[in-house]
Amino acid sequence: MRSYRSLGAWQCAHKLALLVLRVADQSYRPQSAALLSQLRRAAISVEANVVEGYALGTAPLFRRHLRIALGSAAEVECLVNLATDLKYLNVRDAEVLFKSIDETIGVLYGLARSRRLGHPNPP
Repeated sequence: MRSYRSLGAWQCAHKLALLVLRVADQSYRPQSAALLSQLRRAAISVEANVVEGYALGTAPLFRRHLRIALGSAAEVECLVNLATDLKYLNVRDAEVLFKSIDETIGVLYGLARSRRLGHPNPP
């Protein structure tokens, strides 16, 4: 049985989550706590929704969770913009995050629109 780990969408989402968590840890200050906490949760949600949708085993549920993951990825982008404007994140880190966000959104969007979307090994 193929694992969700073989999905390009999961790989991109996992990379994004790791980047966000590392950057948020390095950028933490008391005044940034709420925003960085929300940023962390949104990034984790992208990855978790890809996995959950895949595990449910049907194309409609997988597609639904991919759309939720896309929404969370858009939230990550918004929060990175806000954190950068508030100087909670430095521009270099933000650029790395934006690149990963763009890649993740592209892969998620492509997979969600794919006619061949389906669970490779239905339960």
